Amino acid sequence: MIPIDFTGKVALVTGVTDWDSFAWHIAKALAAAGAKIVLSSHPRVVGIVQSILDRDTDADKRVLPYGAGSLKVQKLLPCDVSFDTMDDVDEQTRNDKRYAKHGDYSIKGMIDAVGKEFGGIDFIIHSVAFSPEIKNPAVETSRGAYMTALSISAYSLTGLLRAARPYMENRPGGSSAVGLTYLGGERVVPHYGGGMSTAKAALQIDAKQLASNLGPKNIRVNLISAGPYASRAARSIADIEEMKKYAAARSPLQRSIEAEEVANATVFLCSPLASAVTGQILYVDCGYNTMGV
Repeated sequence: MIPIDFTGKVALVTGVTDWDSFAWHIAKALAAAGAKIVLSSHPRVVGIVQSILDRDTDADKRVLPYGAGSLKVQKLLPCDVSFDTMDDVDEQTRNDKRYAKHGDYSIKGMIDAVGKEFGGIDFIIHSVAFSPEIKNPAVETSRGAYMTALSISAYSLTGLLRAARPYMENRPGGSSAVGLTYLGGERVVPHYGGGMSTAKAALQIDAKQLASNLGPKNIRVNLISAGPYASRAARSIADIEEMKKYAAARSPLQRSIEAEEVANATVFLCSPLASAVTGQILYVDCGYNTMGV
C-alpha cells in the first residue's frame, strides 16, 4: 500500500478565507488522508470561514475527495501574521472591535494554542499573501505597500516556523511545512505588482534557508508554485482570467490547473513519499514554467 495515511497527524492550514482558496482544498485533501485539521484565518474573516464550516447550504463545499466523508475541523483560530506576538500589535489594531473579540491573534498565540492542545504539529501549510497595491506596477508601488507585501507574504513563513519549531521538531516520521508561491517571483508577470513579486522571490530563498536551518530537527520545508487560478483573492489581480487563458494556451498540457491538483501535491510533500525532499519548489502549473515563449 502506498504510505499516505495521516491518521494521528496534526495539520495547521493558515490563510483560509473561503471555500475556493488553495488553503481550503489543501485542508480537505489532508483530512481525506486522515489528518486532524486546524484552520487559521485572519481575524476579520473568521466568521465567514466558521459559517462555511457550519451552514447546511455549504455542505457540498465540505465534501472530501476520494469519498472520505465531510470536512471536520478540530479548531478554527484567528491569526494576523503581521504580529509575531501580542506585544507587536499597534494601538489602532488593539482598539479595533473586529480584532479585540478574538483575544490572542498573534502567530505565537495561534501556534501555542495548537501545539499545547495537540502535543505537537506535523504539518504547517503557509497560504498567506497580501499587498494593498498589487495592481500597481513596481515603479508606482509605495514603500509602505512594498514592506507590507514582504512582511505578510514572505516573512510570515519564518515567523510561523520559528514559533512552531518546538512543536514540530523530531516528530515521528518527521514534519513538513509547505508554502505557496508563484512564477511571478522569478519572472515579470504583468499586473502582479505592489511588491508581491518581490515578496514571492523572498519567500523562495527563505524557504531554502529555513530548510537548511530546520533540517537537523527533521523538519522539511518546500514550496508549490501553482499556475494561475481564479480564487477570490486572485480575482483582485487585473485580468486573472486572461492570465489563465494565456498560460493554458502555452502550457505543455494546454489547460489551466485545478485547485485539487495543488492539494494533491501538498499531500505528497507532507507524506513519507517525499521524506528526502526539502528546500524545493514543485511546479504545479501544467508545465508552463518550462516554456520560453
